[in-house]
Amino acid sequence: MRIDLELRVGTAAGTLLSVGPTILTYDIIKTILLAVVGATVSFLVSLFLQWVTRSRK
Repeated sequence: MRIDLELRVGTAAGTLLSVGPTILTYDIIKTILLAVVGATVSFLVSLFLQWVTRSRK
């Protein structure tokens, strides 16, 4: 069992270390900005839908 755990940890670490340098800082910043925009739009749409449903009642 210990060899299996070491193999999994080694594989995961190797994968992360090989993928790490290929991810550019620009991509990370772009992802963060898109997440912020998506969350803001989702929040505003939910507020708008609440307002629409209240005004119908």
